[in-house]
Amino acid sequence: MNLEYTNISSLISQIHNYSSNFLKTRLTQEGLPELVSSHGFILYKLSLTESLTMTDLAKSINKDKSTTTALIKKLERAGLIERKSSDKDRRVIYIQLSQKGAKFADAMSSISKELTETCYKNFTEQEKAVVFELLIKLSRNFEEVKPD
Repeated sequence: MNLEYTNISSLISQIHNYSSNFLKTRLTQEGLPELVSSHGFILYKLSLTESLTMTDLAKSINKDKSTTTALIKKLERAGLIERKSSDKDRRVIYIQLSQKGAKFADAMSSISKELTETCYKNFTEQEKAVVFELLIKLSRNFEEVKPD
């Protein structure tokens, strides 16, 4: 492996591609071949909470609102999520898992766990902590320059 540190963006991109392919394969095995990793991530995020606003969901998956809306529409057509208007403000839309989507929550949790185990295979607990800490630091560097 070429250990030239200036290739970090390329390495991160490669890891992202590997994880996306992993998720796509697992989603297909779960009977959801039309979904991509971003859909799986939305389902996973929604499985952790009762509902999220479109704005909060977009932030949590690091996508803009228009991209998130397109992803949500596909999940809605598949019957996996539902939209609910806020009782207090009709302009606020909440996204939640449908009954069909909730059935996939366990599968999403299992897929997420398997992905994490694959990422950390052959790592000691200390190495896991160091890698995670360094990735957080790297992410924060970009958050500081991220346009709003």
